[in-house]
Amino acid sequence: MNALLQTLPPPLLAEIKTAYAQPPRAYHNFGHVQALLQHYDDVAAGPGWQQPLEVLLAVLYHDAIYEAGRSDNEQRSAQLALAGIERWLAGSDVDAARVAALIELTARHGSLGGEELDADAALFLDSDMAILGAPPAVFDAYDRGIAEEYAGKVPGFLFRLNRRRFLKKVLAQPRIFFSDFFHQRYDIQARSNLRRVTG
Repeated sequence: MNALLQTLPPPLLAEIKTAYAQPPRAYHNFGHVQALLQHYDDVAAGPGWQQPLEVLLAVLYHDAIYEAGRSDNEQRSAQLALAGIERWLAGSDVDAARVAALIELTARHGSLGGEELDADAALFLDSDMAILGAPPAVFDAYDRGIAEEYAGKVPGFLFRLNRRRFLKKVLAQPRIFFSDFFHQRYDIQARSNLRRVTG
């Protein structure tokens, strides 16, 4: 287990795990957080984090509130993070505003330019999007999970149209990943996955 994670208060972690179970989710569950924690450790062993605790908290809280089709998930997750930091980490030197800002950036996947981001923000966002460069079977499970989360929330034809449009937009970008670290590891596989599912 991540050493820094073990320093966090158990009630904070319990609260986060409870949040990720509501409502039941096919992809944006605590398994997604665990995948990001692996990327977090990879970055820590590689280029490193400038603000490791703030990024770790952003990883933990970034999808804590998630309801498919809503546009305020990231803002509400950021607010939950601020409340959690105040409740469980009062008196620590955590930059809570930075945690919230990182979480809110995830609402802008696909519309951000790399020049807008510092190193930590770029690596954090890339961690969240690294699933695009996963092996085909893992990517396909992710794609099915997203569709399952939207089932009953958005008409199927509309979901498929918007999903394909989003993935094609990502594929058309000169760089899918902001950081060299993730670009070198995942760009080729991500483009292969995206070309396959967008036709």
